[in-house]
Amino acid sequence: MIPKYKRILLKLSGESLMGKRNYGIDPEVIAQYAQDIKSVTDLGVQVAIVIGGGNIYRGMDSEETGIERAQGDYMGMLATVINGMALQSGLEKIGLYTRLQSAIKMEQIAEPYIRRRAIRHLEKGRVVIFGAGTGNPYFTTDTAASLRAVEIGADVILKGTRVDGIYSADPEVDAHATLYRTISFEEVYRNNLNVMDMTAFTLCQENNLPIIVFDMNTPGNLLKVVIGEKIGTLVTR
Repeated sequence: MIPKYKRILLKLSGESLMGKRNYGIDPEVIAQYAQDIKSVTDLGVQVAIVIGGGNIYRGMDSEETGIERAQGDYMGMLATVINGMALQSGLEKIGLYTRLQSAIKMEQIAEPYIRRRAIRHLEKGRVVIFGAGTGNPYFTTDTAASLRAVEIGADVILKGTRVDGIYSADPEVDAHATLYRTISFEEVYRNNLNVMDMTAFTLCQENNLPIIVFDMNTPGNLLKVVIGEKIGTLVTR
């Protein structure tokens, strides 16, 4: 098999790590994701990963928690590092070399984020996990994924979700919702579709970085996307 993409940025939601649980990390999900990631690194694909932290804490829940937004966002960043450590453990358990880089300094558990070092790790075949978002409050992990993808020169952002692509409406509410296989950035804007937050999405558009939204929870889908099969929805110019 010949991969369509040489270097990818895989964006995973924190919620996806919960599996069937209501909170935290499901080891079975970690194991499945690790095997899927190994299937593409075995083809020589360079893999960088950004994970959300919503399975542990969401900074934007400040109205409910009473915690000030910036403080809550920093707490959410720490949650992404916990998820990154869990995924790192799962990947190393099956023989992959990894590096966890954090936008917030915590030398005992992660390297500081350094762009050139991250690229060098990728070139050496290591999976690089970017933790702590952008290191700044008021920015989502979607924005962190877009920013890191542009910085490292990724060919595509693969947004692994629990749904099989982008629909014209919420398929759980609207029985007539249709799945897009390909859609332009302009159409996403025009139809007010929820793909990423606006900052992240605009960054991708301005840098002509395609996005593929697909179901990561189906084993084997990541490999299918990487070799060019029509899985999920492609957002491009």
